Amino acid sequence: MKNSSRVLLSSAVVLVAVAVVGYRYWDYVVNPWTRDGQVRAQVVQIAPRVEGPIVNLAVTDNQFVKAGDLLFEIDPRTYKASLDQASAKLDETRDDLEDLAQQVNAAQAAVDQADSQIKQAESAVKSAEATVVKATADFKRAKALVKKGDISKRRFDSTKANYDVDRANLDKAKSALIQAQSARLQTEAELARAQAELGAEGEENAQLRGAKAELETARLDMEFTRVEAPVDGYVTNLNLRLGSTAVANEPALALVDTNSFWIHGFFRENYIAGISEGNRAIVTLMSYPDKPLEGIVDSLGWGISQEDGSTGEDLLPNINPTFEWIRLAQRVPVRIHLVNVPDEVKLRVGTTASVLVMTGTKAGDSTKSVPPAPKALQ
Repeated sequence: MKNSSRVLLSSAVVLVAVAVVGYRYWDYVVNPWTRDGQVRAQVVQIAPRVEGPIVNLAVTDNQFVKAGDLLFEIDPRTYKASLDQASAKLDETRDDLEDLAQQVNAAQAAVDQADSQIKQAESAVKSAEATVVKATADFKRAKALVKKGDISKRRFDSTKANYDVDRANLDKAKSALIQAQSARLQTEAELARAQAELGAEGEENAQLRGAKAELETARLDMEFTRVEAPVDGYVTNLNLRLGSTAVANEPALALVDTNSFWIHGFFRENYIAGISEGNRAIVTLMSYPDKPLEGIVDSLGWGISQEDGSTGEDLLPNINPTFEWIRLAQRVPVRIHLVNVPDEVKLRVGTTASVLVMTGTKAGDSTKSVPPAPKALQ
């Protein structure tokens, strides 16, 4: 009797254990899973904006840096000289503009003086014209009188001489007016030239803006000699050495952004129909098989590259041979956002992961701890 009880009790325990294991295994089987997962992150290629020999290498390979930390420094002496030269050029430009402004003022004063001379010449012409009108009348009257013998020939000659002088003075006044007008045109041309050389006034002046732009460019080049980390991350594959030459806009080192890690799970196309954005996901890293990570489906890929039909030799399409009785399912990338990664788990770009998506769930559905995937699924 005791043996029977022991057998029944042992059998019950085994059945319960098998049921629990089976239920847990079934839970993993009915939900889409893949062993084709990979840890991904944004990798920032650090490229200097200026070139020159490296005089200060502040980091080592695989070192963690925070945003704003110095990575390396390029010899700043050449750029410091360019900055000083640009600053001197700005001062020189300001002095030149001040001289040009004075030239404009002088040209404007000359125009004003020419206007005054024109007014004086016009007044002189009007006065000479009035004198000529009177002299003409006197001359005509004297001419009539001399014919009658009422005045002497001498007086007639004097009147005629006055008439001739007044006519000459009128011609002289008109000539002076023409000269004054011509002089004004010349002063206007000088004013226009001076204004053109000066350009716009104040801070909108093109020469001043150009000199300021050169100074700002030199200042930025000086600033760019210090290459700093744009994000928190790990320096990776560092091959720089002190004294080596950094080339402008050529990547010098890679920086793995620690705040951008995600998981790419590549699911077979016949699995993705039930996967939706927001589903909970279980990620088991090959490097940490006993520390499952919880995640959320962030998005599903909308396309993958196709080899069939791509252009090959002689511009003909590449077509891969297939076996008619075998249909290979394509793999579609599913992006998984990780939630609360433990400190002891160190994510590394390119490492392998198994991913299981719990369809029909959403973030926050359960706060229970997530067990690692069975070895068969890892």
